[in-house]
Amino acid sequence: MKNQKMCLAKRPSGEPGDDCFKLVEEEVPALESGQILIKVMWLSLDPYMRGRMNDVKSYAKPLQIGDVMTGESAGQVVASRSDRFQVGDYVTAHMGWQSMIVADDDEPRLMKVDLKNGTLSAHLGVVGMPGRTAFYGLMDVGKPSAGETLVVAAASGAVGSVVGQIARIKGLRVVGIAGGEDKCRYVREELGFDECLDYKTGNLSEKLKAACPDGIDIYFENVGGEVTRAVAPLLNKGARVPICGYISNYNDQDITQAEMPFHILKSLSDVPEHRFFVVTEWQDSWQQTTEQLGAWVSSGQIKYRESVGEGLENAPELFRGLLRGRNFGKQLVKIAD
Repeated sequence: MKNQKMCLAKRPSGEPGDDCFKLVEEEVPALESGQILIKVMWLSLDPYMRGRMNDVKSYAKPLQIGDVMTGESAGQVVASRSDRFQVGDYVTAHMGWQSMIVADDDEPRLMKVDLKNGTLSAHLGVVGMPGRTAFYGLMDVGKPSAGETLVVAAASGAVGSVVGQIARIKGLRVVGIAGGEDKCRYVREELGFDECLDYKTGNLSEKLKAACPDGIDIYFENVGGEVTRAVAPLLNKGARVPICGYISNYNDQDITQAEMPFHILKSLSDVPEHRFFVVTEWQDSWQQTTEQLGAWVSSGQIKYRESVGEGLENAPELFRGLLRGRNFGKQLVKIAD
């Protein structure tokens, strides 16, 4: 049996070209005691992966040349020498871009999937890592109160769409920012945000002022750059800014020289409470949070969309599209049926 894996072939300068990736095929090794074999069906593509390709100090170690591209996938156990997992179990594994994964049954990046909480692919999106990221970033870092105004960038994306919908459930006024009229219409009409502003048509500062007459209490940061510069002057005293990411800088030639959200926020006369956060800080409560998100999805309080591409060999091009904002909702790659 063969495994296909996509490896880092060289470090990118700017947008990662095809020469930065190498598809490698290898034999699947025999399982040892306490191991399982996972047939991967879905691969998640997420913006943070771009940062791991750079050789810079960050919250996680950078990939080395030849390493499997980092990422989470969902699939089914097809062979088991473990007491914890049976053949037929569905799982998510944070073990990179590959088609067949051998995992130890005590691997912390391995999680059993209960399809009562949503489809297998949803466990890579709305009820999985992006959904949990939205939940903890908003609830624990953003500390929302009913009646407050929340602004969320990348509002139609996997994280931003869930942030805004949870905020609506909690009684906040929610303003999204997205790229293009189709995405903005979806965010307003399908997801129920109070307003969604198209940053591509310019005048974002003016549009934000009109949409947020009482200022902004929580800004959920996904984008950075010009969006943060437009939001910053409208932040109220006591505002909170959970910083999930800043995708507008990820393809910079030298990200260490970029103007980060931290720089923009720290330059304000009234510096808001702000911090970068990572979903693994709350790993102990992932299961409960997935169940809560699943309940909101099944009750119709949270809606979601998926962008699906096919084939591991096409993952690099789909990844570039994600970094350019071509995806609509959660970007997935279908690896197998």
